Parts: sequence; C-alpha cells; structure tokens
Amino acid sequence: MKNKNLLEIYNLHVNIDNQPIIKNLSLSIKKGEIHAIMGKNGSGKSTLAKVIAGHPKYEVTEGKILINQQDITYEKPDERAHKGIFLAFQYPVEIPGVSNIDFLRLAYNSKQKALNQQELDPLSFFDFINNKTKQIDMNNLFLNRHVNEGFSGGEKKKNEILQMSLLENELSILDEIDSGLDIDALKKIANNINNFSNQNNGILLITHYRKLIEYIQPHYTHIMDNGKIVYTGDIKIIDKIEKYGYNYIKEIK
Repeated sequence: MKNKNLLEIYNLHVNIDNQPIIKNLSLSIKKGEIHAIMGKNGSGKSTLAKVIAGHPKYEVTEGKILINQQDITYEKPDERAHKGIFLAFQYPVEIPGVSNIDFLRLAYNSKQKALNQQELDPLSFFDFINNKTKQIDMNNLFLNRHVNEGFSGGEKKKNEILQMSLLENELSILDEIDSGLDIDALKKIANNINNFSNQNNGILLITHYRKLIEYIQPHYTHIMDNGKIVYTGDIKIIDKIEKYGYNYIKEIK
C-alpha cells in the first residue's frame, strides 16, 4: 500500500504586510520521501518553511496546510510541532544563560507531555541525549555550553541536527542547513540527514547549493520563483541550472 501524504499544501497564498509573498503554491510529501527546494534569493523558499512551521508574521489568505490529513493552516507553532513538524533554522539563534542540555530536555519533555508519553528526569535524559550525540558524532561537551553561544557555523548546524534526531518529528524542514559549512562539515551533516531519513518520516531541504543535493539524492527537486513552485523533477535539473542559470526553467516551460 502506498504511503499517504505526510504534508499536503493546497493553493497556498501568503501575505506579509499586505504584500503577496507565496502565490497559489501546492506541494505534497509522503513518508519516506526527501524533497529539495531551490531558487533565487527572494523566491520565497525560507518564507514557505516559516509558513509551514507557523510563523505569526505571515498571513495565510487562501489555501490549506495539512499534516497527516489534519488541517494546521491556522494553528500555533507549538501545536504544529506537537503534530510532527520540525524546522531547522538557517541562522540558529544563541540563547545566553541557557544550557544546551536543559534546553533539549525541556523541548523533548514538552513533546512527550503533549503526546501523553513518559517524560525523562535529568539523569535519564543525560543517558538518552549522550546516545544521540554519539549517533551524529557530536562532542557531548557541547551539551553543557549555552545554546549555540560561541558555536561555529558548523557546530550550530550540527546542534540543529541533534534537535532533529532527538525530537524525531515526522516532517523535518531544513532551511539552508548547508550554508556556511566547509566541505567536511557538509559531508557530515548530509550523512546525518541520510541516516535520519526512513519510511516513517519526510524531509524538506531548502538549499542554494548542489553539493547537499548530490550527497543526499532527494526524490524530488522543486524550483521556486516569485512565490511559486515553477518546476518539479529529479536532481538532474541542477546540472542545467548550474550551466544556464534559473532562466533555463522559464525557457523549458
């Protein structure tokens, strides 16, 4: 039996300050699938990620967003998170004074409580999170540091991957998780994403760069332009884009 759609977006229109940003956009992702979205700066990629996650700055004026057939179009970010959505930020924020391990335990237990599942005490969580850091080859000394404070770009991105691994959400949206990484860090991040992907979850990658797509090999590659998805195909399209630019998409339409 084919997997049902994990994420469904129908005819989505989004405004910010009464200006249209997303225009008649539709997208579906099934469990077990990895999708990539590419496009020029200002095409609406990061806006789409934030809208799916429920950022209050953006106004949905038309259309629907469903997760596991549940309409979440107007739900709050925490409600969407509890229903399975995770967003890794392009620019992870620093939180001085809050230790990484306390932040992660609060996030984990908040989800467990929402799902009426067992929460973990500090000692049990320490063992649990240590296993997670080993899985992604992250030094557990980072657990005692303040959230992202003084972290390098690669360390911040790995911390986002640690959160993704910890929370095990069904839909992970990774907004330019590859930006600012050197080639070694990029390979490690891509490997962690591939290891995380399975038949019970879906991943949406937003990226400018072909390397991440080459390492991960998404099932579908979408091109956004002016707030719309204007092309959907496989990863072969990135060769044409690298050679001819995004105007190639307009020429083949």
